[in-house]
Parts: sequence; structure tokens; C-alpha cells
Amino acid sequence: MYAPQILIEAALNGLMTGAVYALIALGLTLVYGVLHIINFAHGALLTVAMFAVWGAFALVHVDPYWAMVGIVPLMFGLGYGLQRFVIGPASHGNDNNVLLVTLGLSIVLENGLLALFRSDTRALDSDAALQVIELGPLLLSTPRVIGFAASLAVTGLLWLVLNRTDTGRAIRAVAREKLGARLVGIEVDHVYAVTFGIGCACLAVAACLLMPTYYVNPRSGAAFVLVAFTIVVLGGMGSIAGALVGGLIIGVVESFSGLLLGDSLGQIGIFLIFILVLLVRPTGLFGARA
Repeated sequence: MYAPQILIEAALNGLMTGAVYALIALGLTLVYGVLHIINFAHGALLTVAMFAVWGAFALVHVDPYWAMVGIVPLMFGLGYGLQRFVIGPASHGNDNNVLLVTLGLSIVLENGLLALFRSDTRALDSDAALQVIELGPLLLSTPRVIGFAASLAVTGLLWLVLNRTDTGRAIRAVAREKLGARLVGIEVDHVYAVTFGIGCACLAVAACLLMPTYYVNPRSGAAFVLVAFTIVVLGGMGSIAGALVGGLIIGVVESFSGLLLGDSLGQIGIFLIFILVLLVRPTGLFGARA
């Protein structure tokens, strides 16, 4: 039997990790909610962002958190350009083609990273991962605390953008009724590109929060996106609130699974949750029936 302190620390660490997972899932669920497609390039784009954070630190010694200032707009621009000038034109308005294009884009990005960086694993040469915050008898990882706070802040900011700005209203209009939005003068292709760009910007923030404690190689993003897919299904496809709540739940489940079964088997609990949700509530916690 584990001491209460260990269980509390496991729960808190799970919540903090889950918040960053939720940030990765936000981009995935936002793209699905507006474009109504699954972005198979999501993991590869996360890997690109993680390599950008590593490069900024290794080459010019920019702290990963300060790197957000440059990498977030860079990834937004990359996402906007890919959707506007590659994915959109190549798909010819067919959702099935979009899936194939994003899958092809994922393969191109991963192999491009493999050609540039080989298969070597890289990490930041920093002591940040060892820093802790003492909360009474509890010891919490400083990078995870920062990641938790930043993830909640970004989620709140995204909610404000979607609900309190003209761009957000345009995004919601296109998500609800594309043809109607086009008829009232909304440039749908631009909204699609902005949405894809916002999804990539969320990945950039997540990469900056992950890199102090994680490593990167050309396949790193794939593991995180498998978890993100589970979060999206658990929270409900297209739901921002669902992505946040689902991420927190999955983080706690993973933490306790790792505590009980060992780190190598920690993700078993995640995929058991995935199967149960598909069996019991396929629409997710916050999803609506079609």
C-alpha cells in the first residue's frame, strides 16, 4: 500500500502532465471542429516544433520558455501556409483527399527530419528538469508546474479568441455552416488556414513546455499524438472544454498506471480508457450526437 503523500504527488503530477497533453489535443480537436477532418500530420508538426525549441537552445542558448516568443508565430505561419497553399489546393475540396494529403505531409516531414537529424535522440543540456517546488511535504517538478499554468492560460486565451473576437466568431460560423458563412462574406479558405495555424501554435507552446523534461527524435511527436487522439475521443470531438478535461483525466490515469504497473506499462490505462469510452459513450464527455 502506498503512502498518502505518494498518491497525492502522483495525482498532482498527473494533472500537470495532463494539462500539456490537453494543449496538444486542443490543436487536434480545433482542426476537427472547423475543418471536420483528422490531421494526420499533427504528430510530425509537434516534432518540428520540438526540434525548433532544441535548435534555439543548442545554437543560440535561448531558454525554452522564452523561445515561445519566436516559435509560436513561426509555427502559426507554417500551419497557415500549409493549409492555404498545400493541403487546401491539393485536396480539391474533398475531405477524403485532405486525410491523404495530411498523411503524406506527415511522411514528408518525418523523413525530412530524419534526413537532417538522423535517428539520434536529443535533449536540452539543462538542469531545469531537476528543479522542484516544495509544497509542504510534497515535491513538485518546476517544469511541470510551469507547464500546467501555461496550458491553462493558453486554453483560456483560446476560449476568449473563439468567443470574444471577430476571428473567433468567423471560425465558429464556418464550423457550424460553411456554405452559410461563405454567403455572408466570410472567406472560408482564410478561416481554415487560420484555424490550422492556431492548432500549430498550440503545438509550439506544448513543445516549449515539454522540452525541459523530454527528449526529441524524428518520431517523438507520434507518441504524444496517440495520447491526444484518446483525449479528443474522451472529451468529445471538436470540444475545447472536452480536450482540457480529457487531458487532465488521462494525465491522472497515466500517472497512477505508471505508479502501479511501472513506467514502461503506464500507458495501458490510457488505452483501456479509450476502449471503454468507445464502448460506453462514443460521443465523449462533451460531444454531441450527430
